[in-house]
Amino acid sequence: MPKKIFHKSERLKSHKAIEALFKQGQSFGQYPLRLVYTPWETGDHKSPIQVSVSVPKKKFPKAVDRNRIRRQIKEAWRLNKNWLYKKLPPESPAAALMIIYVAKESLPYEEIERAVRIMSRRFLKKWKQQQTTGEI
Repeated sequence: MPKKIFHKSERLKSHKAIEALFKQGQSFGQYPLRLVYTPWETGDHKSPIQVSVSVPKKKFPKAVDRNRIRRQIKEAWRLNKNWLYKKLPPESPAAALMIIYVAKESLPYEEIERAVRIMSRRFLKKWKQQQTTGEI
């Protein structure tokens, strides 16, 4: 069983990638989250997916609240990413993902984890569909 670690190579930090994500990426919502994704060739190919998490300062002015929600989302991703990695087609390009928290209030971890699981399934379905139609 692979270790459930959120490696540094899985983190999306590139300004170019984040910019491309919002310019040409596609998105869908799974309350309390929104996922923006796009194909992204990293160059090192250590990870099939690179992820970044965002919690808006406008809705959560206190850094403590933003950091707590961000940690919860990262933890839910860390525990559920292996399922997604196993299901991804081996020939698929790398993907850049941005998970954005859209709820106006802080929700319990269980709801966030459930949303991440459902979001992963929906992303996989859309990703495979795009590959078969040649949109990627």
